Amino acid sequence: MKQSLQLKTSQGLAMTQQLQQAIFLLQLSSIELATVIQEKLESNVMLEIDEDEPEQNTKILNENKNEQSEDEIIEFNKQTEDGGIETIGNENFENTTTTKKTNSENQSTVFEFEEEDDKYKTLQEYLRQQINLIPISDNDKVIAETIIDSINDDGLLDGSLENILETVDNELEETGLKEIEAVLKIIQSLDPVGVGARDLKECLLIQLKQFDQEKQKVQKAKELINDYFDILAYHDYKRLMKKLKLAKEELEGVIGFIQTMNPRPGSQISNARTAYTIPDVFVTKENSKWVVRINRDKNLIPPLRVNSIYKKMIKRADNSADNQTLKSHLQEADWLIKSLQHRSETLLNVSTCIVEHQCNFLEHGEEAMKPLILQDIASALDLHESTISRATTRKYIHTPRGTYELKYFFASHVETDHGGSRSSTAIRALIKKLIDNELPDKPLSDNNIATLLKKEGINVARRTIAKYREGMAIPPSNERKRMPK
Repeated sequence: MKQSLQLKTSQGLAMTQQLQQAIFLLQLSSIELATVIQEKLESNVMLEIDEDEPEQNTKILNENKNEQSEDEIIEFNKQTEDGGIETIGNENFENTTTTKKTNSENQSTVFEFEEEDDKYKTLQEYLRQQINLIPISDNDKVIAETIIDSINDDGLLDGSLENILETVDNELEETGLKEIEAVLKIIQSLDPVGVGARDLKECLLIQLKQFDQEKQKVQKAKELINDYFDILAYHDYKRLMKKLKLAKEELEGVIGFIQTMNPRPGSQISNARTAYTIPDVFVTKENSKWVVRINRDKNLIPPLRVNSIYKKMIKRADNSADNQTLKSHLQEADWLIKSLQHRSETLLNVSTCIVEHQCNFLEHGEEAMKPLILQDIASALDLHESTISRATTRKYIHTPRGTYELKYFFASHVETDHGGSRSSTAIRALIKKLIDNELPDKPLSDNNIATLLKKEGINVARRTIAKYREGMAIPPSNERKRMPK
């Protein structure tokens, strides 16, 4: 075999450092971007906050309505009457969730959020604090620690007392189930009421102890839970009235009383860090026009510029280390400013396109949501799908109907008998509306809902309806059955 040299030509995409930075910044959330900007301001002498930059990231869209079809189609013109996109100066938004701070404060909003997270406490920590205030023996404290570790986020005990005994048996001598149960009773007396219960039935009975035991409603509720809990689960109200010897109105009162209790007492103590949502885009309706604005809160994401004093210090022909450092910082600053501008423009264009497509939702709610996929926006803006995905992930838009992630507006479609299509979001809204209006003693089954939707020309399989219903945390029909009012 002989060695030889060969030349080959091929096409490929080489990502420049500036392009990589633009892609990186586009996928960041507002809080993450604020952190990056703060780090750059501290490390790059060429960067400074531009206090005089005017607000330019705003678009006003004219509204045109086509009333010929049954499904109202609202279109927008991107141009104003003079043929151009209108630019508006600085605006103060009262609805923003960002905390305003004075210029004299050096800490950014991000650090304020971190301080709030320091207050975060788990259910287990909360229970341990209470146990430490109770005078119990060291052995009982070991048992209490083991029981607390076995309590789930709902506040209920996972596992059996035998498993807890087996766990503490290695550390303690002569410990039996009686000692385990005695300590469990102590934990069940702690706050929140009902914590440490082994099942829902015991959880409700523990909560009943805090009420006056002499009252008939409390006594009947205790009897119902103790003796007829299974009948209650099947909503067999006629049988319950017979067993408890109660009239319909009296049974309603007892069941209503039980429903005021918390089946998940642990949920009162948050086990998760607070998720802060800061809108990246604001959408408002002004003078019959939808206005799309980028959130340019200078306390969160300050506008940047190059420091003119340091820039003048750069000497073209000087190759000293200090001069090279200044040049490097200047290039990095220019790239960052351009990348931030590109991020704002892309986010504004993508948001505007989404508002154009989903304006029916802004006007009429979820039932008017149209089918939309990433490719639709990518084609309209002549961008790649991955760019649209980055621009809509963890980016939030504040609308008159609430604050949503931009991803929320993308929904698959279901064909209708009329030749059109409905989005999965709209179908979910229709399902929820049907369930909200159902008779309490005759709830709609998934098959009933499918039949009703088919009458509207929407063909959805029963299993799809069940999937959508479960996704909205709506129980099946047998669990939704209630006594008629």
